[in-house]
This record gives sequence, C-alpha cells and structure tokens, in this order.
Amino acid sequence: MTSYIFHNPNCGTSRNTLAIIKASGEQPEVVEYLKNPPSRDELVALLAKMNISPRELLRSKEAINDELGLDNPELSDDEIIDAMIAHPILINRPIVVTDKGAALCRPSERVFELLDHPVSSFTKEDGEVLHHGKG
Repeated sequence: MTSYIFHNPNCGTSRNTLAIIKASGEQPEVVEYLKNPPSRDELVALLAKMNISPRELLRSKEAINDELGLDNPELSDDEIIDAMIAHPILINRPIVVTDKGAALCRPSERVFELLDHPVSSFTKEDGEVLHHGKG
C-alpha cells in the first residue's frame, strides 16, 4: 500500500508531519486536499479508518464554521460531512494513511505511530525537538 497524506502546504502542522514522514525514509503520495478534495465516499471511508466522528475531524477555527452554524450539537453526522465536502477547508489536517492505520496527525508527532521506521528525533519548523521512543 502506498502511504498518503491529506496535506495543506500553508499549515505548519501539516508541513512538519510531511517532513517527519520523509525524514523517516518514506515518500507518501501528497494529496493537497484543498485542490483535490476527497469525495463523500472517500471522506466517509477515512473517518471509518480513523475511527472518529465527523465532528472530531471538523476544523472549527474556520470562519465558515460559524457562518454555517456547525457548532450546533443537533446537526447530524451527514450534515457535517456535507459541509466538509462543500467547503474542504473545514476538513482538519493533516490526515495520514499508511499500512499501520490512519490518523489525524494533530499534533504532528502522532505520525510516529503510523511509520515503519520513524526517526528517533525531529526538529520542527519552530525549533521544538520531538523525540520518539520505540517503546
């Protein structure tokens, strides 16, 4: 299986996650999901792989979230998915899929558990050093 990352190059967490993957010797398929958003079926499958709800994947910091009233607890999962399909910026990132599983990698160090041979340490863009124990 080819690993892949749903990536936004304007997001520091997404850039750091991709850099960790590459530093670990893997070359994932990079999907810039704002340019090539997932289909509804693909998004539903991703949610199932990650075992999270649509609300857990919703990027609530975006202005469109408030405009659409997506914080309303009465909205169904289908309504939230529909909003993410219509406005891909509402899909939180980065999402990484490998043979080991799938996860929303926020924070970026969550990616370590998805890699076959993760680096033992990595320096993020902001200078923070992440250490990975193979515990």
